[in-house]
Amino acid sequence: MDALADQHDQDQDPRPLRGEPLSLDLLNTRWHDEQLFHQPRGLAIWLASNGLTGRAPDTPETLDALLRARAALLALRIDPRDAGPLNEVLAHGRIRRTVGPDGLPHDEPDVADPVWLPAWLAADDYLRLLARDPARIRECRHEHCILSFFDTSQNGRRRWCDMARCGNRAKAARHYAQQKQ
Repeated sequence: MDALADQHDQDQDPRPLRGEPLSLDLLNTRWHDEQLFHQPRGLAIWLASNGLTGRAPDTPETLDALLRARAALLALRIDPRDAGPLNEVLAHGRIRRTVGPDGLPHDEPDVADPVWLPAWLAADDYLRLLARDPARIRECRHEHCILSFFDTSQNGRRRWCDMARCGNRAKAARHYAQQKQ
C-alpha cells in the first residue's frame, strides 16, 4: 500500500481517542457500542494509524491475533494475576538486541510470523507501561466511557480520556444535578 493510501486510512480512523501507546490504542478499538474491527477496512485503518502497514498483513489471521491480544489485556484489567493469555501472545516473539551502525544498542522485535507482529508489539508495549508506572494506566472515569489512556500529566491526576468530551460531560452533568436541587 502506498503512503497516500496509508494516510487516507489514518484520516478515516473514526475512534474518539487516538494516539495512546500501542497497547491502550488496541484496547480503544472498542468504544461505546462500536468496534473499529467490525467496520470496513477496520484492521487496515488500525495498522495505518500505528505505522504498521506493510509490516503486518491485513488478513483475518492478523485480526485474530490482535483480538486475542486485546482479550488478554482486558483480562488483566479484571484480574492483574491473569497473565496467561498475555504470556501466550508474548510467546510469539522476543526482543533481539543488536549494536547498530551508529555503535549504539538497538532492540529489535523478532516475531517469526508477521501476523503476530502487531499483537506482540501491543503486548510488549503493555509490559513497558507496567514497568514505567502501572498506576498511570487508566480507564476514563466517565460512567459511559470505556476508553483507556496513559496519564502523562505532571501531577498524575488525569481522570478523563479527553477533557473536551468526557470531562466536560461529567462537569455539565454535575452542574445540572446541582441546579435541580
